[in-house]
Amino acid sequence: MRKLTYFIACSIDGFIGGPDGDASFMVPFVDEEFFAFLAAEYPETLPTHGRRPLGIDDLPNKRFDTIIQGRASYDLALKEGITSPYAHLREYVASRTLTESPDPNVEIISADLVGRVRALKAEDSALDIYLCGGSAVAGELIDEIDELVVKTYPVVLGTGMPMFGSGFQVSEFVQEGVRSFGNGIVVRTYDRKR
Repeated sequence: MRKLTYFIACSIDGFIGGPDGDASFMVPFVDEEFFAFLAAEYPETLPTHGRRPLGIDDLPNKRFDTIIQGRASYDLALKEGITSPYAHLREYVASRTLTESPDPNVEIISADLVGRVRALKAEDSALDIYLCGGSAVAGELIDEIDELVVKTYPVVLGTGMPMFGSGFQVSEFVQEGVRSFGNGIVVRTYDRKR
């Protein structure tokens, strides 16, 4: 069974963006050391248009072959005129409002997101599924998430978009690793406790 990995960046107090979803506060912290880590350990999480200049676009996928993202996350690429931000992966966008995909490489999931994710997890593949965000999608899929990779940036927002936009629910995970960087970012990895 394939894993669904929620690979997410957040503030110290657990917000993935401001109240309007803006996450630009994270950009200044991405330095050479951290970027090298992402390129080496999680290259598929870098958008295709960012992989090409780095010369890693032709590398085989290491961890993921599929991505699921919410409409707000996808809209960030659309605003830049990019209709297939992760062309190196099979792309799915969870949206109840986007009725037609603007790109043949992007499939819209408009109903039964949990059922579709369960079908993707049951596929025969050595690679896993990358959940890019956002908050509402992660909240809907919380019971399907097998792994968390939380990139915590050294800022406190006070309020904003939570990592999981869902009601109260206790879900236990076991810490598998921690890595700190000189820029103050800490990456923690957790597996779901089953």
